[in-house]
Formats: sequence, C-alpha cells, structure tokens
Amino acid sequence: MTEEPAQYLVNKRKPDYSLYLVTDGSFCPPDQFLHQIEQAVLGGVTIVQLREKDASSLEFYEKALEVSALLKEMRSTSGRKIPFLINDRLDIALAVDADGLHVGQDDLPASVCRRFLGKDKILGVSVGSVEEAVQAEKDGADYLGVVAFQTGTKPEAVGALEIFEEIQKAVSIPIVAIGGINLETLPLLSGLKIDGAAVVSAIMGSDDAKEAAEKLYLQLNAAK
Repeated sequence: MTEEPAQYLVNKRKPDYSLYLVTDGSFCPPDQFLHQIEQAVLGGVTIVQLREKDASSLEFYEKALEVSALLKEMRSTSGRKIPFLINDRLDIALAVDADGLHVGQDDLPASVCRRFLGKDKILGVSVGSVEEAVQAEKDGADYLGVVAFQTGTKPEAVGALEIFEEIQKAVSIPIVAIGGINLETLPLLSGLKIDGAAVVSAIMGSDDAKEAAEKLYLQLNAAK
C-alpha cells in the first residue's frame, strides 16, 4: 500500500473549513445535484455537508452514498481529501461512514453524538449564544456554526455579527459563519476572525458552480 503524499494528508479533526459547502437540492434540478457539488469542489470548496431537510430517511441515505462516492472518486483522481459531513442525522452519518456530523440545538445533544461518532470523526454544532458555544466545546464539538445573516434556509436567523467576537473569546475551537453568505455579504465578515464561511445558494443555485466557488475562495483568501 503506497503512502499518501504528505501534502494531501488531512487530520480528520482539523480540516480546512474556509469554503464550506452546505447542500440544498431545492436550488438546482435533481439531475444537477452531484454536478453542482463536483464543480464546487473543483472551484475550491474545502468541506461538504449534506443537508437535505425534506428528504426521507431512505432518500437521504441514498444521496449520502452518492455524494460520498463522488468525493472519494475525486480524491483518487486529484489527491484532494474533501471531508464529508452529514447534517443532523447521526444514523446516516454512521451508516455511510461519513467524516463527521453537524447538529443544531434541537438535534441530538453533541455529547451523545460524540460518544457514537468516536474520537476521530468531525463534530460541528450550530450555536447562537456564548453559553451554547461553551457547552458545545465541552461536549466535544470540533467547530461551531454561527449564523451571520438572515436567510431563506434559516428563516429564524436574525443575523448577529456582534456575537462572533464574544464567542471567539469564550472558546478555543474554530468558528464557521453560515447564513446568507455570498459575494455581496462576504466582505462584511472581513473584520471577523472566523475560520470559514458556509455557503448554500450562492453555489448550489449558481449557473456555474465552479466559477462561483472560485470567486468565493479568492475573496475569502483576499480577506485574510
């Protein structure tokens, strides 16, 4: 068995969160779903989370298998390891041997998820306050998702950029901004010391997902 080149080795618990793709099949035709993800990865996406709120358990599972297979195939041809996470569903994350799981405050407790995932899988938790952030870190979260702007996929989000600094002071794990992030809103995050930006419609709903990802990636790196 040949060793993987050092430059492509990825610590499962310390991935690159910078351009974080969260899927949503409602933004593209069903037959374009995998294409959008593939093109996004080619454009610079560094991590993928499968988030399909309206899918049945079987549909979610089957889609998870497809995305997992796609990312593995892309890794074999490019050498890039793109971590694959599942949203909310611990059972599906375990069933497809995903690289990790992302949960919210209304899902299974992070401590329970960590126990079942084991120590080597990535665990992300959405938080909306310092208290939730501190608890998530104690429960074994590897990173936190914090809402940046109000968005259609998270209608309850109110957009509270001021909370980022408070959370950053309270925890030692990476923070990923999510919600309403696109080329127009991304510059508003430039003053925040975040570890990544999660994008949904700006990529999944784009006519050219590769170009959209490239532009977002360039803008993210320009802000560093």
